[in-house]
Amino acid sequence: MTKLSNPVDSFKTIIPPIVSCLGYGGLLPFVALAAATWFDSNHSSLWRDALLAYGAVILSFVGALHWGFAMSQSVMTTNRRTRSFVWSVVPSLLAWIALLVASKYAVVLLVAGFLIHFWQDRRLVQLVNLPAWYLPLRLKLTLVACVSLFFSYLS
Repeated sequence: MTKLSNPVDSFKTIIPPIVSCLGYGGLLPFVALAAATWFDSNHSSLWRDALLAYGAVILSFVGALHWGFAMSQSVMTTNRRTRSFVWSVVPSLLAWIALLVASKYAVVLLVAGFLIHFWQDRRLVQLVNLPAWYLPLRLKLTLVACVSLFFSYLS
């Protein structure tokens, strides 16, 4: 008789298909809008503004991940939990400011926010038990978002 694997164990090591679809699918607006800034020069500022708005929304979303981890990870110390709660609102504040400044500064703020958030993710993974796929996925998503934002600035 074959022993069935524990679904919790497989979730920890194998990225669920829905997570792949949603994560990578969430990159489509980044790539499409960045490409539009290059290929539709008559409307590049419109596409760039749409990309910056989308980037701000997504940066706010990834910041909220740390709020969720702080609520659900029982192994966190009180100090670490407090720092995660505080950090979780920083990306949305950066994103909001990015929507208020000139696009060249917005790009810098959003890229910096995504990179700093990934650095925070790396620190968190060392302290709590997150799925093995989490950090590699976050790296890929972060890189594509940052490259898209950067290339829209160059158009």
